[in-house]
Amino acid sequence: MSKLSTHVLDTANGRPAAGMKIDFVRNPGAGEEHLKSVVTNADGRTDALLLTADEMAAGEYELRFNVGDYFGNGDGPGFLNVVPVRFTITHPEQGYHVPLVCSPWSFSTYRGS
Repeated sequence: MSKLSTHVLDTANGRPAAGMKIDFVRNPGAGEEHLKSVVTNADGRTDALLLTADEMAAGEYELRFNVGDYFGNGDGPGFLNVVPVRFTITHPEQGYHVPLVCSPWSFSTYRGS
């Protein structure tokens, strides 16, 4: 199924990262287009797909996960602030899933299905 989705896991606390803001842009850098800002739900996912089958298009994209605000304690961000994940959609007919596994000090991502 052609789509783009994401999921965030909080490994510091062993749970989905509920309430994390994510900014989504096309053509990151000069001339970028802000597509949307979303917030993860109780399962660490967005309530709607980032891109539906009709919206999928080849190109360069970036998800900006606001990890610092999520883990912040009111004193400002910790070690990580915004985690940018830049990726390319080369086959818009395929499904793309970009999960983030994170703590205040580290992160990992991969292309899921």
